Amino acid sequence: MKKKNQRPIVTETALQTPTNNVNPTPDNSPIIPQRSKLKNELHIIERPDFSENQKKFIELALNKNTKLLFVSGPAGTAKSFLSIYCALKLLNQRRVSDLIYVRSAVECADSKMGFLPGLISDKLQPYSKPLMDKLEELLPKNEINILMKEERISSIPINYLRGLNWNAKTILLDESQNCTYKEILTFITRVGEFSKVFVIGDGEQSDINGRSGMLKMINNFEDEESRQNGIFTFKFDVEDIVRSRMVQFIIRRTRL
Repeated sequence: MKKKNQRPIVTETALQTPTNNVNPTPDNSPIIPQRSKLKNELHIIERPDFSENQKKFIELALNKNTKLLFVSGPAGTAKSFLSIYCALKLLNQRRVSDLIYVRSAVECADSKMGFLPGLISDKLQPYSKPLMDKLEELLPKNEINILMKEERISSIPINYLRGLNWNAKTILLDESQNCTYKEILTFITRVGEFSKVFVIGDGEQSDINGRSGMLKMINNFEDEESRQNGIFTFKFDVEDIVRSRMVQFIIRRTRL
């Protein structure tokens, strides 16, 4: 007898095959356990002012052949915003079931606040604030509440990834410049079938005193063989800064 809450075992190809197709294409995809997809459509707030480079990023990120995307660039280039925007698009298209936000619990100030009280979720709350800010820019409040209630959005510190396996999910590692090479390797090796992964960071703003593994990891995958395996890199630069003209000026001046 089938258990009431048992997750269905389906494949990505099977989900996308029309039922009225007389001669459907044989599904040779691996059969894996997946969570059921979103039932109701999200009303994503579209932006009419995406730059040409941002449009190229969105096209690459949503391409079915892109499995893992390293996203680098200075502050204010909308790296996290665009990645979360694409994650919501993937939820809407029923290509993934969940959005998982991962960060290293590293502070940017020279003086530290020390241990935060509460459960792990409480301790991570200040670090997941950027995710919630982006969601509030992109979705109506009631739809954010639904996603949270259904546990389709979650935040995890990078310290607790051992043993995890993500199938058909979008996973974002934000502020990856504050992760060591080992931590990033641990993160990207948790990824199962049909998932979409974003590793986002700004190599100019690391807070871990030369121990960042982000640029070294990106350098490993900037070749055609990596692209053939679904791993791509995308770099934003000063001219892509959209936060404000002042930030663009600051980045230019501090690079001199």
